[in-house]
Amino acid sequence: MKWGEWLENWSMTSLKIKAPFLDMEWNPCDEDKDAAWELYTELLTRITTQNLPIETGDEKTALESVFKIFGLTRETIKTHGRKCIEFTKIAVVVLNQVIRPFTAKWHRCAVSDGFSDEEICKDFRDDLVELQQKLRLYTRMLSDMAGVEDLTELEEN
Repeated sequence: MKWGEWLENWSMTSLKIKAPFLDMEWNPCDEDKDAAWELYTELLTRITTQNLPIETGDEKTALESVFKIFGLTRETIKTHGRKCIEFTKIAVVVLNQVIRPFTAKWHRCAVSDGFSDEEICKDFRDDLVELQQKLRLYTRMLSDMAGVEDLTELEEN
């Protein structure tokens, strides 16, 4: 299978990836699978994929949890080394094209006490729901790469 076909299977063709890369074979090795499993478990158990009901939680804490995905991904890549290149390819693209725009948009609000405004909190939660939809899809992709059963939709919402 080619990378482009794999991304198409997951409806992730909106990611901006250079054409030559999409024609490369998608063939994850054990290091890719291990790295995918590690990040899968992190995403699956964070606000990145879990609902944040309006009556619970804290916007700043939720943003911090999303931001921590950068460090966790970097650490996972470093731990599994140069052999986890298939994982690294998709992880870097998702960090830069999906997660970074969200964290960049909301960072200033978090440091300037903007989350004390109820309307801003509502806007943040709306954006978070959109991000969660994309990250649930990414989580399912990681379960596929790891070769494990996907538990993203295990619980009722």
